[in-house]
Amino acid sequence: MSLNGKGAVTGIGETQYMRGSPKSAFRLQIEASLKAIEDAGLTPKDIDGIIPIGITGAPAEAFATNFGIEDLRFSAVAPLGGASGIASVQAAVAAIAAGICNHVLIPSGRNVTSGARAGVRIHQMPQFHLVTEFEYPLGAIAPAQLYAPMARRHMELYGTSSRQFAEVAVAMREHAVMHGNAVMKKPITIEDHQNSRMIADPFRLLDCSLESDGGAALVISAAERVRDMRQPGVVIAGIAEGHPDSPSSITQRPDMTRLGIAKAAPRAFAMAGVSPAEIQVAEIYDCFTYIVICQLEDMGFCKKGEGGAFVENGRLRLGGGLPTNTHGGLLSQAHMLGMNHVVELVRQLRGQGGATQVEGAEIGLATGYGDLGDGAMVIMRRA
Repeated sequence: MSLNGKGAVTGIGETQYMRGSPKSAFRLQIEASLKAIEDAGLTPKDIDGIIPIGITGAPAEAFATNFGIEDLRFSAVAPLGGASGIASVQAAVAAIAAGICNHVLIPSGRNVTSGARAGVRIHQMPQFHLVTEFEYPLGAIAPAQLYAPMARRHMELYGTSSRQFAEVAVAMREHAVMHGNAVMKKPITIEDHQNSRMIADPFRLLDCSLESDGGAALVISAAERVRDMRQPGVVIAGIAEGHPDSPSSITQRPDMTRLGIAKAAPRAFAMAGVSPAEIQVAEIYDCFTYIVICQLEDMGFCKKGEGGAFVENGRLRLGGGLPTNTHGGLLSQAHMLGMNHVVELVRQLRGQGGATQVEGAEIGLATGYGDLGDGAMVIMRRA
C-alpha cells in the first residue's frame, strides 16, 4: 500500500533558536508542540498519537500527562539520529493510514549548549558502540572525525574541493541571515570558509553544523481532514528511509561515498510519482557541507562524483536552480535534528516563507541523515 496522499502536515511550531537557552529541553519541546497544535487549529486533547524525537526527547507519556490527553492510541520512537524526524513522519502516516489515530504529534527539542556536547552525547547512543572496533583505535570519537574520511574519499576519487564545500556553507548562511530565526546572523564568503580553522581534515569550522538550543514540532493528520484545518494543507506524497551498507562502521563499507538516502530516494520518488527535476525547493540535512553534496548525488540530482560542480555558481541559493535550506539549515540556522528542515519545507509550500520564500513552490523535499549514514526523505506537495 502506498502512503501517497494518506497524510498531511497540518501544524508546525518552532521556538526561538539560540545558544545558552535557560529553558530545559523538555520545556522547549512543550512550547514547540503547543505552537504546532495551535497552528493546526487543534487542542492538545485532539492528539491521539505521539512520536518523540532525539536522545533528549521525553517519552510520549510525559506529553500525554502535561497535555491532559486521555486517549493516546499510538506512540513510537524512531532511533535514526538526524533521520528520525522524517522516519517518524513515515511512522505517523502509516499509523494514520491503518486507522489507528487521526492526529500525531512529533515533538523535538534540545538544550545542549548548557550540557554535554555532541562528542559526548553521540556515544551515549547504543547504536554507536560498534564503532569501537574500527574507528576508536584511530582516535575518532566526535562526529567530524567519524565523517571526515567519507569526505576525503570523495575528494580523492572525484576531485571534489574544499571550495566546493564552501559553496554550500555560504548559501546556507545567506539564507539564515535573511530568515530571522537563526543563530548565525553574519554573512560569510568563500574566503572566510577557506580561512576558518581545521577541525578534522578536510572539515573546517565552517563545514560543521551548530550546537544550538530550541524546539520544533509537527502535527501529522489524516489527509481527508486537511480541509477542516486552520492552515493550507501540505500533503505527504512520497516518503522512505534507508540504511547504508555496513550501517555501524563507515570504514568497512565497500563505498564510503554512498549513504542510506541512496536506497530511500528511489522509493520516495516512485511513491510520489515525480523526478528530481520537478523539485522546486529542497531542505537537505547539512550536518557537514559534504553531506549535502553526497545526498544530492545519491538522490539523483547529479551523477556520483559531480556533486561538487553541481553546487557551484549559486545553484543552491534563492534564485538558483535548486534553492536549498531556505532557513539556513543546521550549518547556520540551528541544529534541531533536521526537524527544522521539515518545518521550513511546510512553510515554503504554504507560501509562508517570508524573505526566503521560493516563488511558486508547490512541490519540494526534505531529507534526514543520522548516525553513520542512515537516510530518510519526504516529498511534499501543496494540497
